[in-house]
Amino acid sequence: MRKEPFAKDNYIHVFNRGNRKQAIVHDNKDRDRFLHSLFYFNTEQTPINPLRELYESRFNLNKFEWPKNWRPREPIVSIVAFVLMENHFHLLLKEIKEGGVSKFMQKLGTGMSMHYNIKYQESGSLFQGSYKARCADEDLYLKYLSVYIQIKNAFELYPGGFEKAAKEFDKAYDWAINYPYGSLGDFMGVNNRGIINKEIFIELFPSMDKYKEFARDCVSSMNLEERLGDLTLE
Repeated sequence: MRKEPFAKDNYIHVFNRGNRKQAIVHDNKDRDRFLHSLFYFNTEQTPINPLRELYESRFNLNKFEWPKNWRPREPIVSIVAFVLMENHFHLLLKEIKEGGVSKFMQKLGTGMSMHYNIKYQESGSLFQGSYKARCADEDLYLKYLSVYIQIKNAFELYPGGFEKAAKEFDKAYDWAINYPYGSLGDFMGVNNRGIINKEIFIELFPSMDKYKEFARDCVSSMNLEERLGDLTLE
């Protein structure tokens, strides 16, 4: 899938997978670093190696606070939804500054690759190629995409897999809310990490219960990929 030209206020689904389908994270420290990257890379200017600086200074990154000695935070994208899997990730971004998505993805990809290669004594590209991206320009598409990212992918990680999660929807939904490496908990207000902007879905769904019921319908119909089109990572 090619990267389309994006304009300010576009919503863009971005995803990428590890080179040769390899894992891009191996432990919770790697996963936490992904979350930190989403927050601390999303600004116009940072130090050259922002996360290294914060880790070495023993800054408390778990609070997702902005260092007082850095330039004030100026987000370049609005992160609407995300999920991290073992060998790939999905993001739903809003372009709020011209070129913001490209700049943010360059920071994210470079940061993750450098960390992985140093930590695991590897070389070369962590990812199979440039990230894939598609513009989401309809409200209904955004609704389905949010469920695909925040719930369908999380359900695949549920003990017993997606089919069991679909049969135990309420239990699995609560599990997905508490999955720390996806945005459903932030969307539902359980987490307050400041990573996502849920304004768009507050407009689309009048209540969290309505969102859950929409998600239930999507999962039971099992046709998310058909409605969303080509989501392959090949």
